[in-house]
Amino acid sequence: MDRGDFRGAEACGKGFWISLLLFFEGLYASKASRHLDSSASSQSGKSFIRFEGVTFRRTKESASRQEDMQTSTGVVEAIILDVKDRERIGGAFLKTSAICCNHTLAETGSCKLGEVIFQKNLENPSWPRVIKTDFAGRYEEAKLEADEIEINSNGMYYLYFMFCNPDLKGTVINGRTVWKNPNGYLPGKMTPLMTFFGIMSLAYLVLGLAWFLRFVQFWKDIIHLHYHITAVIALGMCEMAVWYFEYANFNSTGLRPMGITLWAVTFTTVKKTLSRLLLLVVSMGFGVVRPTLGGITSKVLLLGLVYFIASEALELIEHLGNINDFSKKTKVFVALPVVFLDSCFILWIFSSLSKTLEKLQMRRNMAKLELYRKFTNALAVSVLLSIAWIGFELYFNATDPLSELWQVAWVIPAFWTLLAYSLLVVICVLWAPSHNPTRYAYSEGEDLDEEGISLTTGDIASKLERNALVEDLEEDKRE
Repeated sequence: MDRGDFRGAEACGKGFWISLLLFFEGLYASKASRHLDSSASSQSGKSFIRFEGVTFRRTKESASRQEDMQTSTGVVEAIILDVKDRERIGGAFLKTSAICCNHTLAETGSCKLGEVIFQKNLENPSWPRVIKTDFAGRYEEAKLEADEIEINSNGMYYLYFMFCNPDLKGTVINGRTVWKNPNGYLPGKMTPLMTFFGIMSLAYLVLGLAWFLRFVQFWKDIIHLHYHITAVIALGMCEMAVWYFEYANFNSTGLRPMGITLWAVTFTTVKKTLSRLLLLVVSMGFGVVRPTLGGITSKVLLLGLVYFIASEALELIEHLGNINDFSKKTKVFVALPVVFLDSCFILWIFSSLSKTLEKLQMRRNMAKLELYRKFTNALAVSVLLSIAWIGFELYFNATDPLSELWQVAWVIPAFWTLLAYSLLVVICVLWAPSHNPTRYAYSEGEDLDEEGISLTTGDIASKLERNALVEDLEEDKRE
C-alpha cells in the first residue's frame, strides 16, 4: 500500500527520546516464502515495506553545534516490528522503564549508548528490524539508506522513527513508504472487504433482476411505493459496485484517487438515507393505509436531508485523509449527530408502526394487518441484532486497541451491509408487485377486510366503528 508523503512531528519526553508512530498495517506473509521460491526479482506474491526518498532534516542550530570531522553527530532509528514484539522495544526485559540506552546500561553491554534499547527475537533474529541513519559532521540532512524490507510472516506491523539525542529535537522527516501485500497494495484489514463487496454486488444484481421481472410482469398494478423500493435497490447495486471498483483500483495501483472514494462515500450516504426514509414511509403506511404523507412530508424530507449531511461528513472523515488528520474527539463529535438521528429514525418508525397497526385493527383489514405484523417482527429482530452488534463492536475495539485481530476486523462493517440488504429483501418479499395489489394498496372505501366481513346497519357497534373509520380517513387526507 502506498502510504504517501509524510512529515514528522516531535514529542520529547524523559530520556530525551522521540517516538513517531507513522504507519501501522496488517500484512500477509510473502507467497515466495511460503512456497520456498528464492526468486527475489519478481514482485508478484511478495510482501514488503519500501522506503522511497526518506530524509531527515535537523535544525540549523543543532547542526552548527557539531564538529565537521565527526562521522556521526546524531542518529535516527527506523524501527519496524510486529505488534507481537512490542515488548522488545525499550528496557522492559532489563527491568527498566528506559527507552534509550544510558551509561549504566551501556556498561553492562546490554545496549549501545545513545540508541534505542531493543531485544532480538530468538526465533527470528532479524526482527525487530532497526535501520539507523547517521548525520555526518555539520550536515543538516541525512538520507535513510534502505530499499525494502520483505515480510515473511502475517502480522500487524508498526513503523516507528526514534532518536535519543536531545540535539535532534525539531528534526523533520520527509519521504514516502510503500506497503504491499502478496496480492496487491490493499491493506490487510481491507483485503477481505474487496471480495465481500464483489459478492454483495452480485447479491444486489440478483435481487434487482428478480424485482425487475416482477415489476415488468405486473406493471399495471404498480404503486408509488414500488418506485421507492426500486430506487433503493438500484442505489445499493451502484454502491457495492463502486466500492468494489475503488478497492480493486487501490489494490492494483497503490493509489486511492479522491474522486472515486468521494463517489463511493456519496453513494453509501444516499443509499443509507433513502433506506431509512423507505423504512419510515412504509411504517407510516404510505400507499397502504394512507394515500399521501400529507403535512408531515416536509418533516420527513428535512430529517432525511439533515441525516444525509451528518452521515456524509462522518463517512468523509473515515475514508478520506490521513491517519492523524482528525483527533478522536473530532471523530466522536461528528459521529454523535448521526447516532442521534438514527435514534430519531428508530423512534419515529416504531411509533408510526404502532399507529398503522392500530388503524388496521380498527378497519379489520386482516391481510394488511398480517403483512405489517411480519414487517414489525423483522424490524424488531434487526434492531435487537443491531444493539447486540454495537455491544460486540465496542467490546472488540476495547479489547483489541493495537489491531492484533486485524484479519477478522472486516466483519464489523460487513455486518451492517448484510443487515441493510436483509431488510431490503424482507420489504421486497412483503411488498412484491402482484396481480392483486389490493392486499397492500390503499383504497378509499376499505372499511372491511378482504374476506368480506360486512357491517350491518342494525349493529350499533359496527356503526360506531364505521364513524371512527370515516374520521380516520379524513384525518389521513388532511395530513
